[in-house]
Amino acid sequence: MVLACLLAIPMIAAAVDDNTVEIVYSGNTASVTVADNISSYVTVSSGTSSHVKIVQSATFSGVDKTSDNEDGEIIYVLSGQSDDGEFYMEGSYKCVVELGGLTLTNPAGPAINVQNGKRIELSAKKNTTNTIADGANEDYNGCYHAKGHTKFKGKGTLNVVGNSKHGIYSKEYIEVKNLTINITSAAKDAIHCKEYFLMESGTVNITGAGDDGIQVELKGDTSTGKTTGHEDEDSGNFYQEDGTLSISGYASKAIKADGTITYTGGTQNFDKTDVADATGIDSVWTDDATEMRVFDLLGRQAKASKSGLYIIKNGSKARKILVK
Repeated sequence: MVLACLLAIPMIAAAVDDNTVEIVYSGNTASVTVADNISSYVTVSSGTSSHVKIVQSATFSGVDKTSDNEDGEIIYVLSGQSDDGEFYMEGSYKCVVELGGLTLTNPAGPAINVQNGKRIELSAKKNTTNTIADGANEDYNGCYHAKGHTKFKGKGTLNVVGNSKHGIYSKEYIEVKNLTINITSAAKDAIHCKEYFLMESGTVNITGAGDDGIQVELKGDTSTGKTTGHEDEDSGNFYQEDGTLSISGYASKAIKADGTITYTGGTQNFDKTDVADATGIDSVWTDDATEMRVFDLLGRQAKASKSGLYIIKNGSKARKILVK
């Protein structure tokens, strides 16, 4: 059973699964269908407009948990095409935004705007290609703009065109797993987040940025440093564990971080000397072992016999290594 949402939004013939809101864009209109079991928690104020505006009730805290949705959160499934539309959602409980073949441009702001300070999972369905683009709006910071932290997942593709500010912006941390993200242009940073950035796997291609390729800021005034499982971490750190990261066509730095920049695996297709982090030391790689010396982050000469981050100096050049 499904229930067409408020304000005379047309009923969609096909049923949607529990916990699901299905949004199908078509030019200047959009059809929104809400599953019965969450209909009391979802309000749509945009009628049939392609500028979809949804409020997820503050009283919602999960319902009808399943093995695939263990927290019982709401899943917003976006598909279709609009050259003048958006997805705007407010809420106070984590949710999933799932892209199922979406082409969406908002000439007056973010294409996807999630005003929810909790964990947001942005996923692209397998074998789907999804493209979002934005327009100027001084109130927001990205073509994809999230008030909380975002986990990018899925085995599809997300293309991003950031015409106003950043391509992708999260006010808290960003994690990437499996997804392919292509950012072809951004007026400022291609990706900008706070707390930390973690690339577990997947592919990120950045081919144009008016400032940095990726920038990671502290959210607070003091760094927590790296934490176990990144729980409650606010370090300003950048991590790449696996996957392929390609960065070109940027105006400032490939990567800039308030904390440290660490690669423990994966492929880095960019100039790793063109980065900046809190150590103030470029990651310069050299195979010449003459005059090799090891220092800790306080500048004291050391032996890299214990786990931690070290600075290797070779003549006038330096690089950072992570010993596990």
